[in-house]
Amino acid sequence: MATTATAKQNASSGPVLDWAAGHGPVTGALSATTGAFAVATTGAATSTPPGWALAVGAAGALGHTIAGLRIRNSGRTLATRAASWLVGAGWTTWAMTHGPLTWAALGSLATIGVGIGAATRSTNLYEEAREEETIAAEQRQIAAELSAERRAIAAEWIDRIQRVCSITVRVVGVEMWETGAGFSIDAELPPGGATYAKIAAESARLSADARLPHGCTATASPGIHQGRVIIDVTTVNVLEQERTYPADYGPLSLHTGIPWGYRTNAEQILAYLREQCALIVGPTGSGKTNLVHSILAGFARAGDILTWVIDLNAGSAGLPWVLPALGGEIKGEDGKPVRPGIDWLAGTFDEAMTMLDTAVRVAKQRKMGYQDVLARANTDLLPISAKIPQIMLVIDEGAEILASPDRQVRKLGEKILEVIRIARAMGIRTVLTALGATGSVLSNLMIRREAKVRIALTGGETEGMDLSKMFPGSRGLRVDQAPYKGAGFMGTPESPAALFKAWRILPNQIREIIAATSDRHPVLDDISAKAAGPAYARRWDADRIAWMHDQAPETGETGTTAAERAGTGLNLSALQDQPTTQVSPEDEMLRMFREQIDAQFATAPDPRIPADDTPSPAAGGLNLSALRGEQDNPAHRAALALLLAAGREGTGASAIARALAKEHGTTRQTVVGWLKAWVKDGTAVRIGEGTKARYVHRQHAPES
Repeated sequence: MATTATAKQNASSGPVLDWAAGHGPVTGALSATTGAFAVATTGAATSTPPGWALAVGAAGALGHTIAGLRIRNSGRTLATRAASWLVGAGWTTWAMTHGPLTWAALGSLATIGVGIGAATRSTNLYEEAREEETIAAEQRQIAAELSAERRAIAAEWIDRIQRVCSITVRVVGVEMWETGAGFSIDAELPPGGATYAKIAAESARLSADARLPHGCTATASPGIHQGRVIIDVTTVNVLEQERTYPADYGPLSLHTGIPWGYRTNAEQILAYLREQCALIVGPTGSGKTNLVHSILAGFARAGDILTWVIDLNAGSAGLPWVLPALGGEIKGEDGKPVRPGIDWLAGTFDEAMTMLDTAVRVAKQRKMGYQDVLARANTDLLPISAKIPQIMLVIDEGAEILASPDRQVRKLGEKILEVIRIARAMGIRTVLTALGATGSVLSNLMIRREAKVRIALTGGETEGMDLSKMFPGSRGLRVDQAPYKGAGFMGTPESPAALFKAWRILPNQIREIIAATSDRHPVLDDISAKAAGPAYARRWDADRIAWMHDQAPETGETGTTAAERAGTGLNLSALQDQPTTQVSPEDEMLRMFREQIDAQFATAPDPRIPADDTPSPAAGGLNLSALRGEQDNPAHRAALALLLAAGREGTGASAIARALAKEHGTTRQTVVGWLKAWVKDGTAVRIGEGTKARYVHRQHAPES
C-alpha cells in the first residue's frame, strides 16, 4: 500500500528529476547563468568585494583544466570550459559592481548563457567524434595486425605446399579457430587438373614440415568447388586431454544431430542417423564401451528416439542405464520412480531374438499403418517425431555376430540384417560395434552400404586396424595419429574421416542423465505398440529381467554374501577345504549341518533308520526330509543346505551356482529349476520381485 501511495504521489507531482545525472548543453548553461545571477544579486545586497567572484571563477577554470588533462580531453574542450568559468566570473564581478537588476546585466547574462550552451554542444560533438575515431583507429590497428598474421600464414603455407606437394596454390582466406586450437586455409588450386587429394595424401609430410606438435595434423578436404581446397591445421593437441561429457543435458533431436565427440578443433561432431546406420570398431582398451555410453546418453536426451540395446556379454553396455531405475535407486523431483535410460535391454540370445522379431514386425506394421501419413507428407520416409519415434538398435559386438560361424548366432545375425534391410524408411536404424576393422567385419555388403557413419577407435593399436577398408577413399590416416584412449577417426556423409575423440562419461553422469531425461523419453506409437504386442509390453516383467539381477553378486551393505550375512549361518568351508579321499565334502557338510540342527531342534525321523532307534521328534519339530531326497545327487543336497544356511536374508540362484560350480559344475539354469520346484512344494519362499528377489527356506521365511 505504501508503494502504491508513493507512486500516486510521484505521478501527481509531475516528472521526477534525476539530480545525480550530469548536465547537458542546455541544463549546463542554465545552471551557470542562474548561479552567476544568484551570486551577483547576493553579493550586491551584502556589499561583498567583487574580487572574490573573479577569484572563484579563476579557481574553477584551473580545476576543470586539470581534470580535463587527466581524462585526456581535447584542447578545444579545455578552452571552452575554462572560458565559460572566466566569462561567468567576469560578468558576476561586473554585476556586483554596477547592479545585476538592470536590463543591460540581464541581457548580457542571457547572451552568455546561449553562448555557453552552444559552445558546450559543439565540444561534446567534437569529443564524441574524437572518441569514435580513436576506437576505429584501434580496430584498424588490430585488423592490420591480424591481417599481417594471416598474410604471414598464407605466405608460409604457399611455400610449404609448393615444397612438399609440388603444387602452387593461391590462398583466398585464413580463418583462425575460435577455440584457439588452430586455423583453416582456403586455397585455390592451380589450373591443370590438380585436386585436393594430392594435398591430402601428403598430410604427414606437411605436418612434419610445419613442425606441428605430436597429435596435430594438417588435413585437406574439398572446398566450395572442385578447384578449391580447405586445409585444417591443428596447433594444439586437444586429443591428449580428457574431457568429460558436457554437463548440459538439454534436449536433442534426431533431425538436428546427436553429438558423439569433438574434432581436433575442439568443436562437437554430430551424427545424423535418420537414414544412416553406424559402425564402431575398437580393440579392447580403446574406450569403445565409454563411447557406447556417450552414444546412449545422446539418444536418452533426444525426444524422438527410443533406444533398444543388445549385448550378449551379460548386457554390460545397457545395465548402467537400467538397474538404477529398476532398483529404485533414482527418484524424480517429485519422488516418483524414473524410467530407465534405454527402452529395452537384451542380454540373452532368446531376449535378443525377441527384440529383433519385434523390430521386424514394427517395421512392417508401420509400412501398412502409416500410408496416409506418408501421403499427406508427400514422402516415402516416415516423419519421425515424439509421436512416432525412431528406434535405434545398439548392438554391442554386433559385427562379430554377423561374422560368427556358430549356427545359432548366425540366425541372430540374419535377423539383424533383415532389420537393416527393410526398416530404413520406417525409422529403425542400428549402431553396431566390433573389435577391429578387419575383412571379416567389413566383408558384408549390407554393412558397408548402410553404415555410412563410421568410427575407428585406435588407442594406438595397429593390429586389426585397416583404416583404408574402414574409410575407403580417405588418405593420410595413420593409427599413430590417435594413440590416446577414446581417440580415433570418425567419418560421416557430411564430414570426411578425420581425427576425433569421445568424451569421458562418468557413472554418476549416467545416473544424472537418467533422472534428467526420464520425462523426455517418447512412448512407442500405437501402431507400433500393437505390432510389438506382449513381447514389448512385458519387457520389464520380473521373469524377463531376472538375468540382470543375477549378473551382480548378491551382496549386502557390507559386501558379504547372503550366506555370510546369516546371523546363525554355518561355515560352509567344508565344501572346499575337507579332503575327499574318505568322505565327500557334501556328506561331511551335511553331517555337520545335522549335528548343529539336532543340537537346537528336534528333527523328523530318518525313514532309513528303524523306528526304535530314532528319537521321538518334539512337537513342531524341524522336518529335514527334503535333505534326503535325491540321495543320488550331492549337488542338489548341497544347494538346499546353502539355501537353509542363508537364514532370513535368503540367497539367489547365482550365489548358489557359484558355490557349487567348482566341485560339481552346476549351472545357474539347474539351480533355477531347483528353486522353482522348492517354491512350488513349499520348501522355499520367494521374497521380492525383479532385482530384489531372494529365496528363503521356509524355516526362516517371515510369517505372513
